[in-house]
Amino acid sequence: MRELMIINISGEDKPGLTSTITEILGKHHANILDIGQAVIHNTLSLGILVEIPDESKSSPILKDVLFCSHNLGINVKFTPIAEDLYNSWVEEQGKPRNIVTLLAQTITARQISKISAIIADNGLNIDKINRLSGRKRLDSQENDKKACVEFSFRGDPVDKQKMKSELLQTANELGIDIALQEDNIYRSNRRLVAFDMDSTLIEVEVIDELAKAANVGDEVSAITERAMCGEIDFTESLKQRVKLLKGLDESKLQTIADNLPLTEGAERLIGILKRLNFTTAIISGGFTFFGEVLKRRLGFDYVYANRLEIKSGIVTGNVLGEIVDGNMKATLLQQIAENENINLEQVIAVGDGANDLPMLSKAGLGIAFRAKPIVKKSAEQAISTFGLDGILYLIGYRDWYALK
Repeated sequence: MRELMIINISGEDKPGLTSTITEILGKHHANILDIGQAVIHNTLSLGILVEIPDESKSSPILKDVLFCSHNLGINVKFTPIAEDLYNSWVEEQGKPRNIVTLLAQTITARQISKISAIIADNGLNIDKINRLSGRKRLDSQENDKKACVEFSFRGDPVDKQKMKSELLQTANELGIDIALQEDNIYRSNRRLVAFDMDSTLIEVEVIDELAKAANVGDEVSAITERAMCGEIDFTESLKQRVKLLKGLDESKLQTIADNLPLTEGAERLIGILKRLNFTTAIISGGFTFFGEVLKRRLGFDYVYANRLEIKSGIVTGNVLGEIVDGNMKATLLQQIAENENINLEQVIAVGDGANDLPMLSKAGLGIAFRAKPIVKKSAEQAISTFGLDGILYLIGYRDWYALK
């Protein structure tokens, strides 16, 4: 009669250890039903679920593995598994897998405790916990400290929105970022990333910089803030602000464009995305004059934004063509995806303002980046404590991929 058994091995990691153990199992014609291995600070944890066929006996296998483990100076534990329990476990594989991603400057026990408790309270059991961020020296500078841990579990929460609210509340309380997303085929197969420009790719609102140059900073900033918080229609607010720029010399635009401050992590993220053959786009309620500068600087494939009318080197106070508002952003995102033959589930959209929400909801992965509270609450995912390159963790990339 066949037997099922889990073999748990722990101890100091050594080259060839897994090979030695599985060679013993092979000699006894054992089948491997499942296997998992992890190493933390040179300490190995290896689990193997084996099927011992009818013609073999478990006693010789246990004896050989015990003898080998003794010689290697490692610990071993054997646990018999009933076939009905194994079959119940197999049935679990049909359930959807979900991922909770924790991003913080430093990972603490309290963070892990809070997140794992929320998962457990929703009737779910964690299968795996992986560290995605690289190891850091204890004496590393504080601004170099970025850490990411990923929790994986099967099944859906009874109330997914409630669970997301609990995770968001915990993130706000602890000053960290937490993302909950389904670990489906699209998560590791994204192909297009679209960014808002102002306060997302760059650290400023360009129209505010233009307003300062035109000595109408306070008036324009007040309108901008109301628009970003969703208190005023974006199209109307843009027209009001641009009208205040009438008479501004084009040379002022070029000076601002030459000194656009990139958001933390933007250059690294775009460089990696290009190396991975992602299509990249700027879809902005700002202005093409500045979007084209970023396109040349960083290598974007598409730029869509508003066109300032400039005559004889002077801003007229008018916007040319149809204004790129929130709905237009979503439409443009879909057009780019169709042009590139990319499923919308393979699209990532990133923005910070209320006018970005239609675009974020259209994408398979919508990320509110350092966003206003109303946007952060409404978006599927949010990043507030990391730079833009934190997006790489949300799609499962690890620091040790050496994509610097």
